[in-house]
Parts: sequence; C-alpha cells; structure tokens
Amino acid sequence: MHFRKYVHENSRNAEKLFYNLCPMKSFIDDDFLLQSDAARELYHAHAKKQPIIDYHCHLDPSYIARDHQFDNLGQIWLEGDHYKWRAMRANGVAENYCTGKETSDWEKFQKWAETVPYTMRNPLYHWTHLELKRAFGVDQLLNPETAKEIYDACTEKLRTPEYSARGLMKKFHVEVVCTTDDPTDTLAHHLALQEEGLGIKVLPTWRPDKAMAVEHPKEYRAYMEKLSEVSGVAISRFRDLMEALRRRHDYFASVGCRLSDHGIEEFYAEAYTEKEIGLIFEKVYGGRALKDEEIRQFKSAMLYEGALMDWEKGWTQQFHYGAIRNNNTRLFNALGPDTGFDSIGDCTVAKAMSRFFDRLDRDDRLAKTIIYNLNPKDNDMVAAMIGNFQDGSVAGKMQFGAAWWFLDQPTGMEAQMNALSNLGLLSRFVGMLTDSRSFLSYPRHEYFRRILCNLIGHDVEKGLLPAAEMDFLGQMVERISYQNARDYFNF
Repeated sequence: MHFRKYVHENSRNAEKLFYNLCPMKSFIDDDFLLQSDAARELYHAHAKKQPIIDYHCHLDPSYIARDHQFDNLGQIWLEGDHYKWRAMRANGVAENYCTGKETSDWEKFQKWAETVPYTMRNPLYHWTHLELKRAFGVDQLLNPETAKEIYDACTEKLRTPEYSARGLMKKFHVEVVCTTDDPTDTLAHHLALQEEGLGIKVLPTWRPDKAMAVEHPKEYRAYMEKLSEVSGVAISRFRDLMEALRRRHDYFASVGCRLSDHGIEEFYAEAYTEKEIGLIFEKVYGGRALKDEEIRQFKSAMLYEGALMDWEKGWTQQFHYGAIRNNNTRLFNALGPDTGFDSIGDCTVAKAMSRFFDRLDRDDRLAKTIIYNLNPKDNDMVAAMIGNFQDGSVAGKMQFGAAWWFLDQPTGMEAQMNALSNLGLLSRFVGMLTDSRSFLSYPRHEYFRRILCNLIGHDVEKGLLPAAEMDFLGQMVERISYQNARDYFNF
C-alpha cells in the first residue's frame, strides 16, 4: 500500500518536473499549426508573403465603395455571422443576443465572449483568436473576463481610417475580391470602384440561383418581372427568359465578371426537349406548381444554357452543391434564410454530374469548372470525376474546390487536399477563399496556408517527399497560395 502511494506521488512529481522543463507550446505563436521544420520553412519562406485573391466571398460591395467604417467589434464580428450564431445557440444563448434588434452590439458581444471558451476544438476558436491577433494585435484569449477590455480596444481601432473596409483589405494584402451578385443587380458599386481606381480589384460573380428557383411559383413570377425590368426584355416565354439572362450576362462581363456560381442542392442532368421546357416555363409563370420531374428538367436546362454562356466568354463556372437549406421551419419563418439553419446533405450526384459535364464536353463547350462538395463522403468521387474532363487545354481546368462551409476546418481541409493529391494534382489547386460576409475573415487564408504547409512538411519529414526538392515544394506552396488563382482566372 505504502509502495503504491510512493510510486503514485513520485510519478506526479516527475510529471510536474517534465512540464516545467518542457513547457507546453504557446497558442497561436509564429509556428501555429506548423509541426515540423519543413512545414515551418514552407510557410515562413513561401506561403506567408503571398497576397490574397479571394475569388469567392459574400462581402457587400457597397461597404467597399463607401469605405464603410464599423462602429464597434460586435458589429463587424456578429452581424450576419451564422457560424457564430449556431455556436451561441448551442451554448444556450437566447435568440435576442444573436439576431435580435432590441439588444445592443455590446450585449451580443458579451454573449459571444461567454461562448468562445466553449468553442474549443471548433474552428471558431482558432478563427476568433487569429482575427484578434492579426487584425488588432490582441494576444489575450477572449472570455467573459477579458471581453470589455478587448471590445473597447478593438472598437477604438475600428473607428480609425486604417480599420475601414478598405483599410482592412489593404492590411491583409488583398489583391482581388469576387463578390456574389444576382443577375438583376445594377453593379453600381463595382462600377464606381473601377472608376475610382482603388488598387484592389472588386469584381462581380454571376449567381443566377433565383432564375432557377421554380419551386415557388409566386416568388418566381415576381423575380421574372424584376428581371424583365432590368434587362429590357418582356418575359413571357422560356426563350424570353434566356434572352434576358444573356443580356445581363453580357453586362456582367462588361463590368469585369470572370466567374459564375451556382448554389445547388444536387446536379441536374435530366433529358428534356425545348418544347417541354417551354411548357414548363409557361406553367410556372402562370402560377401553377410544378411536378418534381418538371422541376428537375427545368433546372437541367437552366444549368446547361448557363454553362454555354460561361464557355462562350471564357468564364469559370463554380458549383457549390450539397446543402439542405432552411431546415428549421419555425425559425426560418421568424428569421428568414442564411441565419444558421442549413446543413450537410447526403444526395447521390455522381451520375448526374457526369452526364452534365459530358453533355457539354461532347461539343467541346465545357468551361473551366470548380466543384465544391459539402458532404465529405464525396471527396474521392469529386477528385476522380474532375479527372474525366481534364483535356490538356488548361492546367487544372477542372478543379476540386477548397473545403467549403462546414468543412473549412483542419480535418476537412486535409481530407480535401489528400483526396485531390491521391487522385489528381494538388500542385494545380487554386487554393483558398473566405466564402464570408466579414472583412475580418482574411486570416482564413493564413489558416489554410499553414495547414497546407504542415501537410506537405509532414510528408517531407516522413521521407514521403524528397527534402532535396524543397525549392520546388516552396514554389508549389506559392502557386497554391496565390499564383494558380491569379493565372487560372486571368486576373
């Protein structure tokens, strides 16, 4: 008995001595996420210095045009951020402190500060402290005890010119931003920025989801009327719709658009005739509900016709698929879309995706394409699928897009890059994007770059990649971090 007690006490003393002699690694230091000498070399000598091309985001271009000045840290951090709202709700925070109008920015921030310690091992914990450190130089951990001090210090900085919308973009060395825009948008803010010569390219992205949303006839008819007004085309037939969209597509191109983007639950590649699509349009335009088969046929036609327009102009088409949106009917009715009630879907898409791309490729009219999946089970499928349609015309013509939404965290990023490495060419990958509405989200590029360098560095340390090729690997990291996107999109 005494012997066991002696061993136990001395083992605890040995453990304490070990931690005193070998202190634990500090949090978010210069080598954060970099777990080998090779990883540290790749990041600090190659990835860190690269500018940012944010080719898919949801920033409000009006904020950039008027160089918006944020009132406080709560406003810039919590308005519209459904990632944080989901975490707060999960932590028992009432909705008033997420989306409520009657609570102040400070009160919302307090509740976020209370939640942050509970987000450990969620990427929000890393993002929060990366943004505090990189944007504001704050090394403190955010919690209820530090909340007021951090809030006041960051708010004071946010009210200076260096921390305006443009100031933050310059701070993070942003070269190009591609916003997400509906075909009916005027793009007035993009035009104003181009006339001004900001020095940062702010380009529109064509997002025609509403032109495909035939599930709701009343709302669809209202959208057709709006599209008719801005395009100058009287819409009453499917051919009119396509003419209206083509005119707007041409207009977007004149303002510098280089990409389209489609938020779809799944791929659509049903057989149809022009006559069938014409009748389906007349039916929904007249206010009648469509059958499921008709909806799928119509969306198949719209995706195909839109892809032809993109190919004609040399654009890149993006497909974000796999989300089940607005799952909570009660809270959707109360708060509307994009408030944190979307989820990962489990649809089967391989055959439809193959048919869709093959139909375009048969006539050699398949544009450069990026596919983003939301369910990680599809990683290998997507990585294999893009290989079917690489044709040697452009390096990395078909792209497996960066880990998206629920997957833009270390496990998800590594899984996406491993699948692409195993079945394609990681070296031709166009890299990271923020997919964010926040001007503080740019450290996500750093987060990605550190994970990328750690992944490659691990292989070097294990002898799976040659240490003698560190110069090439460094160039590879630079390309994935910045140069591939610059060249691929012709920026």
